[in-house]
Amino acid sequence: MDAIALLQRDHEEVEQLFKEFEKLTERAHKSKEKIVNKVIRELAIHSAVEEMLFYPAVRTAALKATVRSLKEAGETVLESLEEHHVVKWTLSELEKMSSEDERYDAKFKVLMESVRHHIEEEQDELFPKARRLLGEDMLDELGERIEKAKKLAPTRPHPRAPDEPPGNVVAGTVAAVMDRAKDMMREGVERLSRRRSQEAGSSPDR
Repeated sequence: MDAIALLQRDHEEVEQLFKEFEKLTERAHKSKEKIVNKVIRELAIHSAVEEMLFYPAVRTAALKATVRSLKEAGETVLESLEEHHVVKWTLSELEKMSSEDERYDAKFKVLMESVRHHIEEEQDELFPKARRLLGEDMLDELGERIEKAKKLAPTRPHPRAPDEPPGNVVAGTVAAVMDRAKDMMREGVERLSRRRSQEAGSSPDR
């Protein structure tokens, strides 16, 4: 799968999570928290691979372009990086909040608006230009690299970290190790909690 198809698939998966959140009732705190955690993970990985691989490739190609509209793709990438920065801060705040906080839903709705706007701009403006700039062979190669990078990318937002190479590659590698260790700890706690709930449910009444 080429790079643009991969990134579009990510967009679709995140949009599906947004729609699931929008269907939930006001008091569905646990379900909301699960969806938000999934969104945080998906967007952290997605933004990391875009910043490490896709955006630099587009900017490099745009610098060499002779057609003005294609050269402007470099500016579009810079705007996308700024949008990522805003989204990362919102994700970072959500990660620290309780799903019962009165501003939790409001903050997530603002996040959805920001991400949907970003996705629309990428798919309508950046991706068509990137396809012309990079060509199918380069996009296929980038797609392979992105798939590999996803397995090692950070899974949590790091708004203070560099967002351009080479700084983001080094920082991302370190952050990914820490993030995945935290993920394992959280998953372990969740499994233990589920097991205890099941045991409590199956225990005979005294």
